[in-house]
Amino acid sequence: FDLAPIPGYILHARVLECPGPPRGADEKRIFMSYAEPQRTLTVTDGIAIIVGIVVGVGIFKTPSLVASSAGSEGMLLLVWLLGGAISLLGALCYAELATSYPHAGGDYHYLTRAFGDAPGFLFAWARMTVIQTGSIAMVAFLLGDYASEIYRLGEFSSSYYAAGIIVLLTALNVIGIRQGTLTQRVLFCAILLGLMFVAVAGYGLTPPHPDVPAGQSSLHEAPSLGRAMIFVLLTYGGWNEAGYLSAEVRDPGRSMIRILLVSIGVITAIYLVINAVFVNSLGMAGMSSSQAIAADLMDKALGAGGARFISGLVILTALSTMNAAIITGARTNFALGRNFSPLRFMGRWERLRGTPVNALLLQGAVALLLVAIGTGSRNGFAMMVEYTAPVFWFFLLLVGISVFVLRRRDAHRERPFRVPLYPLTPLVFCAVCIYMLHSSLVYTGRGSLLGVAVLLTGIPLLLLGKTGCKNRSKEKKS
Repeated sequence: FDLAPIPGYILHARVLECPGPPRGADEKRIFMSYAEPQRTLTVTDGIAIIVGIVVGVGIFKTPSLVASSAGSEGMLLLVWLLGGAISLLGALCYAELATSYPHAGGDYHYLTRAFGDAPGFLFAWARMTVIQTGSIAMVAFLLGDYASEIYRLGEFSSSYYAAGIIVLLTALNVIGIRQGTLTQRVLFCAILLGLMFVAVAGYGLTPPHPDVPAGQSSLHEAPSLGRAMIFVLLTYGGWNEAGYLSAEVRDPGRSMIRILLVSIGVITAIYLVINAVFVNSLGMAGMSSSQAIAADLMDKALGAGGARFISGLVILTALSTMNAAIITGARTNFALGRNFSPLRFMGRWERLRGTPVNALLLQGAVALLLVAIGTGSRNGFAMMVEYTAPVFWFFLLLVGISVFVLRRRDAHRERPFRVPLYPLTPLVFCAVCIYMLHSSLVYTGRGSLLGVAVLLTGIPLLLLGKTGCKNRSKEKKS
Protein backbone atom coordinates (compact mmCIF):
# COMPACT_ATOMS: atom_id res chain seq x y z
CA PHE A 1 0.00 0.00 0.00
CA ASP A 2 1.03 3.59 -0.54
CA LEU A 3 0.83 5.00 2.97
CA ALA A 4 2.18 8.46 2.28
CA PRO A 5 -1.18 10.20 1.54
CA ILE A 6 -2.85 8.79 4.65
CA PRO A 7 -2.50 11.14 7.64
CA GLY A 8 -2.15 9.86 11.18
CA TYR A 9 -0.19 6.68 10.46
CA ILE A 10 3.48 6.14 11.20
CA LEU A 11 5.18 3.09 9.69
CA HIS A 12 7.92 1.44 11.74
CA ALA A 13 9.10 -1.88 10.28
CA ARG A 14 5.54 -2.87 9.32
CA VAL A 15 4.11 -1.58 12.62
CA LEU A 16 1.49 1.15 12.29
CA GLU A 17 0.69 3.51 15.12
CA CYS A 18 -2.43 5.64 15.02
CA PRO A 19 -3.37 8.48 17.40
CA GLY A 20 -7.06 7.71 16.90
CA PRO A 21 -9.37 5.20 15.25
CA PRO A 22 -9.19 4.85 11.45
CA ARG A 23 -11.40 7.41 9.77
CA GLY A 24 -12.27 5.75 6.49
CA ALA A 25 -12.75 2.36 4.88
CA ASP A 26 -9.27 2.38 3.30
CA GLU A 27 -7.61 3.50 6.52
CA LYS A 28 -9.48 0.87 8.53
CA ARG A 29 -8.46 -1.87 6.12
CA ILE A 30 -4.78 -0.93 6.39
CA PHE A 31 -5.06 -0.42 10.16
CA MET A 32 -6.46 -3.94 10.59
CA SER A 33 -3.92 -5.46 8.23
CA TYR A 34 -0.76 -4.01 9.76
CA ALA A 35 -1.62 -3.55 13.43
CA GLU A 36 0.51 -5.66 15.76
CA PRO A 37 -0.47 -7.64 18.89
CA GLN A 38 -0.58 -5.45 21.99
CA ARG A 39 0.83 -6.46 25.39
CA THR A 40 -2.46 -6.63 27.29
CA LEU A 41 -2.24 -10.02 29.04
CA THR A 42 -1.20 -10.29 32.69
CA VAL A 43 0.53 -13.20 34.39
CA THR A 44 -2.85 -14.22 35.83
CA ASP A 45 -4.39 -14.26 32.35
CA GLY A 46 -1.56 -16.46 31.09
CA ILE A 47 -1.85 -18.91 33.98
CA ALA A 48 -5.64 -19.11 33.57
CA ILE A 49 -5.28 -19.84 29.85
CA ILE A 50 -2.58 -22.53 30.26
CA VAL A 51 -4.21 -24.28 33.22
CA GLY A 52 -7.51 -24.09 31.36
CA ILE A 53 -6.00 -25.87 28.37
CA VAL A 54 -4.19 -28.58 30.33
CA VAL A 55 -6.71 -29.36 33.07
CA GLY A 56 -9.25 -30.47 30.54
CA VAL A 57 -11.60 -33.36 30.19
CA GLY A 58 -8.67 -35.78 30.27
CA ILE A 59 -8.60 -35.78 34.07
CA PHE A 60 -12.12 -37.27 33.99
CA LYS A 61 -11.11 -40.05 31.56
CA THR A 62 -7.45 -41.06 31.89
CA PRO A 63 -7.01 -41.87 35.64
CA SER A 64 -8.74 -45.23 35.20
CA LEU A 65 -6.49 -46.07 32.23
CA VAL A 66 -3.39 -45.06 34.17
CA ALA A 67 -4.50 -47.08 37.22
CA SER A 68 -4.91 -50.22 35.12
CA SER A 69 -1.27 -49.91 34.02
CA ALA A 70 0.42 -48.54 37.17
CA GLY A 71 0.39 -51.71 39.29
CA SER A 72 0.17 -50.12 42.74
CA GLU A 73 -1.05 -47.00 44.52
CA GLY A 74 2.49 -45.74 45.04
CA MET A 75 3.35 -46.20 41.37
CA LEU A 76 0.11 -44.49 40.35
CA LEU A 77 0.98 -41.29 42.20
CA LEU A 78 4.61 -41.55 41.10
CA VAL A 79 3.74 -41.57 37.38
CA TRP A 80 1.55 -38.49 37.81
CA LEU A 81 4.42 -36.75 39.62
CA LEU A 82 6.81 -37.90 36.89
CA GLY A 83 4.46 -36.43 34.27
CA GLY A 84 4.72 -33.07 36.03
CA ALA A 85 8.53 -33.33 36.12
CA ILE A 86 8.71 -34.10 32.38
CA SER A 87 6.37 -31.19 31.65
CA LEU A 88 8.64 -28.99 33.76
CA LEU A 89 11.63 -29.98 31.61
CA GLY A 90 9.69 -28.96 28.52
CA ALA A 91 8.54 -25.75 30.17
CA LEU A 92 12.15 -24.78 30.92
CA CYS A 93 13.01 -25.22 27.23
CA TYR A 94 9.99 -23.16 26.22
CA ALA A 95 10.85 -20.48 28.75
CA GLU A 96 14.17 -19.86 26.97
CA LEU A 97 12.53 -19.77 23.55
CA ALA A 98 9.56 -17.62 24.60
CA THR A 99 11.67 -15.02 26.43
CA SER A 100 14.37 -14.87 23.75
CA TYR A 101 11.96 -14.81 20.79
CA PRO A 102 8.61 -13.40 21.97
CA HIS A 103 6.21 -13.75 19.06
CA ALA A 104 2.51 -14.48 18.51
CA GLY A 105 3.48 -17.45 16.32
CA GLY A 106 5.01 -19.44 19.19
CA ASP A 107 6.27 -22.82 17.90
CA TYR A 108 5.82 -21.66 14.30
CA HIS A 109 8.22 -18.77 14.90
CA TYR A 110 10.81 -20.95 16.66
CA LEU A 111 10.75 -23.63 13.94
CA THR A 112 11.01 -21.06 11.17
CA ARG A 113 14.02 -19.37 12.78
CA ALA A 114 15.74 -22.70 13.44
CA PHE A 115 14.96 -24.73 10.32
CA GLY A 116 13.62 -22.34 7.68
CA ASP A 117 10.28 -21.56 6.09
CA ALA A 118 9.28 -25.07 4.98
CA PRO A 119 9.21 -26.80 8.42
CA GLY A 120 7.61 -23.69 9.93
CA PHE A 121 4.90 -23.65 7.30
CA LEU A 122 4.17 -27.38 7.66
CA PHE A 123 3.82 -26.95 11.42
CA ALA A 124 1.43 -24.04 11.02
CA TRP A 125 -0.54 -26.00 8.41
CA ALA A 126 -0.70 -29.04 10.73
CA ARG A 127 -1.80 -26.88 13.64
CA MET A 128 -4.53 -25.28 11.54
CA THR A 129 -5.85 -28.53 10.05
CA VAL A 130 -4.88 -31.27 12.53
CA ILE A 131 -3.50 -30.38 15.95
CA GLN A 132 -5.49 -27.42 17.25
CA THR A 133 -8.70 -27.77 15.29
CA GLY A 134 -8.75 -31.53 15.95
CA SER A 135 -8.40 -30.87 19.67
CA ILE A 136 -11.19 -28.28 19.59
CA ALA A 137 -13.52 -30.68 17.76
CA MET A 138 -12.58 -33.55 20.10
CA VAL A 139 -13.46 -31.59 23.23
CA ALA A 140 -16.59 -30.19 21.56
CA PHE A 141 -17.86 -33.72 20.92
CA LEU A 142 -17.27 -34.70 24.54
CA LEU A 143 -19.07 -31.57 25.74
CA GLY A 144 -21.95 -32.44 23.44
CA ASP A 145 -22.18 -35.95 24.90
CA TYR A 146 -22.47 -34.65 28.46
CA ALA A 147 -24.82 -31.80 27.53
CA SER A 148 -27.06 -34.30 25.74
CA GLU A 149 -27.44 -36.22 29.01
CA ILE A 150 -29.02 -33.11 30.48
CA TYR A 151 -31.15 -32.11 27.48
CA ARG A 152 -31.18 -33.81 24.07
CA LEU A 153 -31.56 -31.91 20.82
CA GLY A 154 -32.54 -34.83 18.62
CA GLU A 155 -30.71 -37.60 16.79
CA PHE A 156 -27.47 -35.64 16.34
CA SER A 157 -27.66 -33.83 19.66
CA SER A 158 -23.94 -34.07 20.45
CA SER A 159 -23.01 -32.60 17.07
CA TYR A 160 -25.47 -29.74 17.46
CA TYR A 161 -24.02 -28.85 20.86
CA ALA A 162 -20.46 -29.20 19.54
CA ALA A 163 -21.08 -26.92 16.56
CA GLY A 164 -23.01 -24.39 18.64
CA ILE A 165 -20.32 -24.01 21.29
CA ILE A 166 -17.57 -23.64 18.67
CA VAL A 167 -19.56 -20.82 17.07
CA LEU A 168 -20.27 -19.17 20.44
CA LEU A 169 -16.69 -19.24 21.76
CA THR A 170 -15.24 -18.14 18.41
CA ALA A 171 -17.68 -15.22 18.38
CA LEU A 172 -16.67 -14.22 21.93
CA ASN A 173 -13.02 -14.07 20.90
CA VAL A 174 -13.82 -12.21 17.67
CA ILE A 175 -15.51 -9.53 19.79
CA GLY A 176 -12.21 -8.97 21.61
CA ILE A 177 -9.37 -10.46 23.64
CA ARG A 178 -10.74 -8.93 26.85
CA GLN A 179 -13.98 -10.86 26.47
CA GLY A 180 -12.02 -14.03 25.75
CA THR A 181 -9.69 -13.72 28.74
CA LEU A 182 -12.53 -12.68 31.07
CA THR A 183 -14.44 -15.80 30.04
CA GLN A 184 -11.29 -17.86 30.68
CA ARG A 185 -10.83 -16.42 34.18
CA VAL A 186 -14.43 -17.18 35.14
CA LEU A 187 -14.19 -20.75 33.82
CA PHE A 188 -10.80 -21.23 35.50
CA CYS A 189 -12.16 -20.23 38.91
CA ALA A 190 -15.29 -22.37 38.47
CA ILE A 191 -13.23 -25.44 37.57
CA LEU A 192 -10.86 -25.03 40.53
CA LEU A 193 -13.81 -24.68 42.91
CA GLY A 194 -15.50 -27.71 41.35
CA LEU A 195 -12.37 -29.87 41.63
CA MET A 196 -11.90 -28.75 45.24
CA PHE A 197 -15.47 -29.83 45.97
CA VAL A 198 -14.81 -33.22 44.35
CA ALA A 199 -11.69 -33.65 46.50
CA VAL A 200 -13.49 -32.67 49.73
CA ALA A 201 -16.52 -34.84 48.96
CA GLY A 202 -14.32 -37.77 48.00
CA TYR A 203 -12.35 -37.65 51.23
CA GLY A 204 -15.10 -36.57 53.58
CA LEU A 205 -18.22 -38.38 52.35
CA THR A 206 -16.89 -41.75 51.20
CA PRO A 207 -15.23 -44.37 53.41
CA PRO A 208 -11.65 -45.34 52.52
CA HIS A 209 -11.46 -48.32 50.20
CA PRO A 210 -10.06 -51.43 51.96
CA ASP A 211 -6.50 -52.41 51.07
CA VAL A 212 -5.95 -55.41 48.81
CA PRO A 213 -4.32 -58.30 50.71
CA ALA A 214 -0.67 -58.89 49.94
CA GLY A 215 -0.07 -61.20 47.00
CA GLN A 216 -3.44 -60.54 45.38
CA SER A 217 -3.69 -58.38 42.27
CA SER A 218 -6.66 -56.06 41.90
CA LEU A 219 -5.88 -55.06 38.31
CA HIS A 220 -7.20 -56.39 35.04
CA GLU A 221 -3.98 -55.80 33.07
CA ALA A 222 -0.29 -56.41 33.68
CA PRO A 223 1.49 -53.30 34.98
CA SER A 224 3.15 -51.23 32.26
CA LEU A 225 4.97 -48.02 33.11
CA GLY A 226 5.29 -47.07 29.44
CA ARG A 227 1.58 -47.41 28.76
CA ALA A 228 0.75 -45.46 31.91
CA MET A 229 3.03 -42.59 30.85
CA ILE A 230 1.32 -42.34 27.45
CA PHE A 231 -1.96 -41.43 29.13
CA VAL A 232 -0.32 -39.29 31.82
CA LEU A 233 1.53 -37.13 29.28
CA LEU A 234 -1.61 -36.93 27.15
CA THR A 235 -3.38 -35.46 30.18
CA TYR A 236 -0.54 -32.98 30.80
CA GLY A 237 -0.53 -31.88 27.16
CA GLY A 238 -1.09 -28.21 26.36
CA TRP A 239 1.38 -26.31 28.57
CA ASN A 240 3.42 -25.46 25.45
CA GLU A 241 0.59 -23.15 24.34
CA ALA A 242 2.20 -20.44 26.48
CA GLY A 243 4.57 -19.68 23.62
CA TYR A 244 1.70 -18.23 21.57
CA LEU A 245 0.98 -15.66 24.27
CA SER A 246 4.52 -14.26 24.49
CA ALA A 247 3.79 -11.36 22.10
CA GLU A 248 0.80 -10.24 24.18
CA VAL A 249 2.12 -10.72 27.73
CA ARG A 250 3.39 -7.70 29.63
CA ASP A 251 7.13 -7.90 30.39
CA PRO A 252 7.61 -11.29 28.69
CA GLY A 253 11.22 -11.62 29.91
CA ARG A 254 10.00 -12.32 33.45
CA SER A 255 6.31 -13.03 32.99
CA MET A 256 6.67 -16.04 30.68
CA ILE A 257 8.87 -17.88 33.20
CA ARG A 258 6.33 -17.27 35.96
CA ILE A 259 3.42 -18.33 33.75
CA LEU A 260 5.07 -21.61 32.77
CA LEU A 261 6.42 -22.61 36.19
CA VAL A 262 3.33 -21.62 38.18
CA SER A 263 1.04 -23.32 35.65
CA ILE A 264 2.98 -26.61 35.80
CA GLY A 265 3.00 -26.47 39.61
CA VAL A 266 -0.76 -25.85 39.84
CA ILE A 267 -1.52 -28.59 37.29
CA THR A 268 0.69 -31.17 39.02
CA ALA A 269 -0.87 -30.39 42.40
CA ILE A 270 -4.39 -30.75 40.99
CA TYR A 271 -3.61 -34.11 39.36
CA LEU A 272 -1.94 -35.53 42.47
CA VAL A 273 -4.80 -34.49 44.77
CA ILE A 274 -7.55 -35.79 42.45
CA ASN A 275 -5.82 -39.15 41.94
CA ALA A 276 -5.21 -39.50 45.68
CA VAL A 277 -8.95 -38.97 46.21
CA PHE A 278 -9.79 -41.60 43.59
CA VAL A 279 -7.44 -44.13 45.20
CA ASN A 280 -8.76 -43.44 48.70
CA SER A 281 -12.42 -43.82 47.71
CA LEU A 282 -12.43 -46.40 44.89
CA GLY A 283 -9.19 -48.31 45.28
CA MET A 284 -7.01 -49.45 42.40
CA ALA A 285 -9.51 -52.11 41.29
CA GLY A 286 -12.40 -49.65 41.29
CA MET A 287 -10.36 -47.08 39.36
CA SER A 288 -9.12 -49.49 36.71
CA SER A 289 -12.59 -50.92 36.04
CA SER A 290 -14.43 -47.58 35.97
CA GLN A 291 -15.74 -46.14 32.70
CA ALA A 292 -16.59 -42.76 34.28
CA ILE A 293 -14.37 -42.49 37.31
CA ALA A 294 -15.40 -39.04 38.55
CA ALA A 295 -19.10 -39.85 38.16
CA ASP A 296 -18.60 -43.11 40.10
CA LEU A 297 -16.86 -41.21 42.89
CA MET A 298 -19.56 -38.54 43.20
CA ASP A 299 -22.35 -41.10 42.89
CA LYS A 300 -20.80 -42.92 45.84
CA ALA A 301 -20.51 -39.66 47.80
CA LEU A 302 -23.76 -37.85 46.92
CA GLY A 303 -25.91 -40.21 44.85
CA ALA A 304 -27.57 -39.14 41.59
CA GLY A 305 -27.10 -35.46 42.41
CA GLY A 306 -23.36 -35.99 42.52
CA ALA A 307 -23.36 -37.56 39.08
CA ARG A 308 -25.25 -34.55 37.67
CA PHE A 309 -22.76 -32.24 39.35
CA ILE A 310 -19.90 -34.03 37.57
CA SER A 311 -21.68 -33.66 34.23
CA GLY A 312 -21.84 -29.91 34.80
CA LEU A 313 -18.19 -29.77 35.86
CA VAL A 314 -17.10 -31.69 32.75
CA ILE A 315 -19.02 -29.19 30.60
CA LEU A 316 -17.30 -26.26 32.34
CA THR A 317 -13.91 -27.93 31.91
CA ALA A 318 -14.58 -28.56 28.23
CA LEU A 319 -15.62 -24.92 27.75
CA SER A 320 -12.40 -23.75 29.40
CA THR A 321 -10.24 -26.05 27.29
CA MET A 322 -11.94 -25.01 24.06
CA ASN A 323 -11.84 -21.29 24.82
CA ALA A 324 -8.14 -21.37 25.66
CA ALA A 325 -7.38 -23.47 22.57
CA ILE A 326 -9.31 -21.02 20.37
CA ILE A 327 -7.32 -18.08 21.81
CA THR A 328 -3.89 -19.64 21.22
CA GLY A 329 -4.66 -21.52 18.00
CA ALA A 330 -5.62 -18.41 16.06
CA ARG A 331 -2.23 -16.83 16.86
CA THR A 332 -0.40 -19.41 14.75
CA ASN A 333 -2.78 -18.80 11.83
CA PHE A 334 -2.12 -15.08 12.16
CA ALA A 335 1.67 -15.60 12.07
CA LEU A 336 1.34 -17.90 9.06
CA GLY A 337 -0.72 -15.29 7.22
CA ARG A 338 1.95 -12.66 7.83
CA ASN A 339 4.66 -14.82 6.24
CA PHE A 340 2.83 -16.83 3.55
CA SER A 341 1.24 -14.73 0.81
CA PRO A 342 -1.47 -17.20 -0.40
CA LEU A 343 -2.92 -17.09 3.15
CA ARG A 344 -2.19 -13.43 3.86
CA PHE A 345 -5.86 -12.74 4.68
CA MET A 346 -5.19 -14.45 8.03
CA GLY A 347 -2.36 -12.04 8.85
CA ARG A 348 -4.68 -9.16 9.75
CA TRP A 349 -4.76 -8.11 13.38
CA GLU A 350 -7.59 -5.80 14.38
CA ARG A 351 -5.99 -3.59 16.96
CA LEU A 352 -9.26 -2.12 18.26
CA ARG A 353 -10.40 -5.61 19.30
CA GLY A 354 -6.95 -7.04 20.01
CA THR A 355 -7.62 -10.19 17.97
CA PRO A 356 -6.72 -11.78 14.61
CA VAL A 357 -10.32 -11.91 13.40
CA ASN A 358 -9.80 -13.71 10.09
CA ALA A 359 -7.56 -16.32 11.71
CA LEU A 360 -10.24 -16.97 14.34
CA LEU A 361 -12.96 -17.34 11.72
CA LEU A 362 -10.94 -19.78 9.60
CA GLN A 363 -10.05 -21.85 12.66
CA GLY A 364 -13.71 -22.03 13.63
CA ALA A 365 -14.69 -23.09 10.11
CA VAL A 366 -12.13 -25.95 10.06
CA ALA A 367 -13.26 -27.13 13.51
CA LEU A 368 -16.89 -27.11 12.31
CA LEU A 369 -15.85 -29.15 9.26
CA LEU A 370 -14.26 -31.76 11.54
CA VAL A 371 -17.44 -31.86 13.63
CA ALA A 372 -19.43 -32.48 10.45
CA ILE A 373 -17.05 -35.29 9.45
CA GLY A 374 -17.30 -36.86 12.89
CA THR A 375 -21.09 -36.66 13.11
CA GLY A 376 -22.50 -40.11 13.64
CA SER A 377 -19.13 -41.66 14.48
CA ARG A 378 -19.27 -43.98 17.47
CA ASN A 379 -15.61 -43.32 18.35
CA GLY A 380 -15.27 -39.68 17.40
CA PHE A 381 -13.35 -38.70 20.54
CA ALA A 382 -10.85 -41.58 20.24
CA MET A 383 -10.41 -40.96 16.52
CA MET A 384 -9.55 -37.31 17.15
CA VAL A 385 -6.92 -38.38 19.72
CA GLU A 386 -5.35 -40.69 17.12
CA TYR A 387 -5.69 -37.98 14.46
CA THR A 388 -3.67 -35.41 16.43
CA ALA A 389 -1.12 -37.33 18.57
CA PRO A 390 1.68 -38.36 16.13
CA VAL A 391 1.77 -34.97 14.38
CA PHE A 392 1.80 -33.15 17.73
CA TRP A 393 4.74 -35.13 19.17
CA PHE A 394 6.75 -34.87 15.92
CA PHE A 395 6.67 -31.08 15.94
CA LEU A 396 7.22 -30.87 19.71
CA LEU A 397 10.42 -32.88 19.13
CA LEU A 398 11.52 -30.35 16.50
CA VAL A 399 10.90 -27.49 18.95
CA GLY A 400 13.11 -29.25 21.50
CA ILE A 401 15.87 -29.60 18.89
CA SER A 402 15.48 -25.92 17.98
CA VAL A 403 16.85 -24.99 21.42
CA PHE A 404 20.22 -26.43 20.36
CA VAL A 405 20.07 -24.94 16.87
CA LEU A 406 19.23 -21.42 18.03
CA ARG A 407 21.80 -21.53 20.83
CA ARG A 408 24.45 -22.19 18.18
CA ARG A 409 23.09 -19.90 15.46
CA ASP A 410 22.21 -16.92 17.69
CA ALA A 411 25.01 -17.35 20.20
CA HIS A 412 25.23 -13.60 20.89
CA ARG A 413 21.50 -13.00 21.31
CA GLU A 414 20.38 -11.77 24.72
CA ARG A 415 18.52 -14.52 26.59
CA PRO A 416 16.58 -13.32 29.64
CA PHE A 417 16.28 -16.98 30.69
CA ARG A 418 18.58 -19.90 29.92
CA VAL A 419 17.68 -23.56 30.30
CA PRO A 420 19.37 -24.86 33.46
CA LEU A 421 21.69 -27.89 33.15
CA TYR A 422 22.06 -27.33 29.39
CA PRO A 423 22.36 -29.53 27.32
CA LEU A 424 21.02 -32.29 29.60
CA THR A 425 17.56 -30.74 30.14
CA PRO A 426 16.62 -30.36 26.43
CA LEU A 427 18.21 -33.74 25.65
CA VAL A 428 15.94 -35.52 28.13
CA PHE A 429 12.95 -33.59 26.80
CA CYS A 430 13.76 -34.61 23.21
CA ALA A 431 14.14 -38.25 24.29
CA VAL A 432 10.66 -38.17 25.83
CA CYS A 433 9.24 -36.70 22.62
CA ILE A 434 10.83 -39.48 20.55
CA TYR A 435 9.33 -42.10 22.89
CA MET A 436 5.88 -40.49 22.68
CA LEU A 437 6.06 -40.19 18.89
CA HIS A 438 6.87 -43.90 18.63
CA SER A 439 4.12 -44.83 21.08
CA SER A 440 1.50 -42.70 19.31
CA LEU A 441 2.21 -44.51 16.04
CA VAL A 442 2.34 -47.98 17.61
CA TYR A 443 -0.70 -47.73 19.89
CA THR A 444 -3.07 -45.82 17.59
CA GLY A 445 -5.09 -46.86 14.55
CA ARG A 446 -6.04 -45.42 11.19
CA GLY A 447 -6.76 -42.02 12.69
CA SER A 448 -3.02 -41.37 13.03
CA LEU A 449 -2.48 -42.13 9.33
CA LEU A 450 -5.24 -39.69 8.43
CA GLY A 451 -3.55 -36.96 10.47
CA VAL A 452 -0.21 -37.59 8.76
CA ALA A 453 -1.95 -37.57 5.34
CA VAL A 454 -3.57 -34.18 6.05
CA LEU A 455 -0.17 -32.85 7.12
CA LEU A 456 1.33 -33.94 3.80
CA THR A 457 -1.37 -32.11 1.84
CA GLY A 458 0.34 -28.92 2.94
CA ILE A 459 3.35 -29.68 0.74
CA PRO A 460 1.62 -28.74 -2.57
CA LEU A 461 0.39 -25.50 -0.99
CA LEU A 462 3.94 -24.75 0.18
CA LEU A 463 5.28 -25.33 -3.35
CA LEU A 464 2.52 -23.12 -4.77
CA GLY A 465 3.50 -20.32 -2.43
CA LYS A 466 7.17 -20.60 -3.41
CA THR A 467 6.26 -20.58 -7.12
CA GLY A 468 4.18 -17.46 -6.61
CA CYS A 469 7.06 -15.72 -4.86
CA LYS A 470 9.47 -16.59 -7.69
CA ASN A 471 7.03 -15.30 -10.31
CA ARG A 472 6.57 -11.99 -8.46
CA SER A 473 10.33 -11.61 -8.15
CA LYS A 474 10.76 -12.10 -11.91
CA GLU A 475 8.02 -9.54 -12.61
CA LYS A 476 9.73 -6.98 -10.40
CA LYS A 477 13.10 -7.54 -12.12
CA SER A 478 11.55 -7.21 -15.54
